[in-house]
Amino acid sequence: MPREITWNDSEEIGIQLQEKHPELDPLTVRFTDLHKYVKELEGFADDPTKSNESKLEAIQMAWYEEFKDASA
Repeated sequence: MPREITWNDSEEIGIQLQEKHPELDPLTVRFTDLHKYVKELEGFADDPTKSNESKLEAIQMAWYEEFKDASA
């Protein structure tokens, strides 16, 4: 069973989002969609209302780093 992840686990979330959505450029994803994608991740166990713009931005940037690495 995967460990539980929360909104603060931006690096782990970025890795999982890249694995789940390799075709998406994270910089084109709206925060409303990003919020939904994070909630759908296996192991996500945080309160959906505890996200905020800075947490979503950190997740988006972590995902973008993974996206760049995969594209290199």
